[in-house]
Amino acid sequence: MPVARTWVCSKTYVTPRRPFEKSRLDQELKLIGEYGLRNKREVWRVKFTLAKIRKAARELLTLDEKDARRLFEGNALLRRLVRIGVLDEGKMKLDYILGLKVEDFLERRLQTQVFKLGLAKSIHHARVLIRQRHIRHVMGHCPSEGEPDVHLQCLPLFISDTNS
Repeated sequence: MPVARTWVCSKTYVTPRRPFEKSRLDQELKLIGEYGLRNKREVWRVKFTLAKIRKAARELLTLDEKDARRLFEGNALLRRLVRIGVLDEGKMKLDYILGLKVEDFLERRLQTQVFKLGLAKSIHHARVLIRQRHIRHVMGHCPSEGEPDVHLQCLPLFISDTNS
């Protein structure tokens, strides 16, 4: 008997309010070219993630410093950001979360790390290698197009031999 699955239908990105704002369009196009993104939705997804994290940090900063909720949720948020490699160990304060940029998250993508390590000739070549599963993340599986981006701290990679 088949098991029914529930789908999470929440949006992973938010479209901009002004669709033809010149400065934003130029900035998004620059990010797409620099980090080898497929479309603007990938930029919007990272911006949405960053906005949710910054909103949580702003809400926690309004609470008293000794508040149990601020201590518990604040430490959890900081540990998660350190684990994915976006925040440094020395910057374990909520104030530093407000200073995060989209580029900090895009730097931690597997595609960017493969290119920076010199395993690919270009950022676009890195995306092709990951997509064709020549380079995989050892701890899990390679994300498909619909799955969220993989952010890695210590890149244990598996590089398959093309001769075999």
